[in-house]
Amino acid sequence: MKRVKEFLVQCKRVWQVTKKPDKEEIKLISKVSAIGIIIIGIIGFLLSLIIELILKAK
Repeated sequence: MKRVKEFLVQCKRVWQVTKKPDKEEIKLISKVSAIGIIIIGIIGFLLSLIIELILKAK
């Protein structure tokens, strides 16, 4: 029971420190996430293309 109480106290402390992001921060996070998704998609497409070309060559 003591561990649960300590955990809740720590959660309360973290909750008090957090803040709601402003519009600029949300825009930046969205842009970075979109760029990351696009890069991962391009890498996946290129890998599948390379594998397909290797398998067709055999």
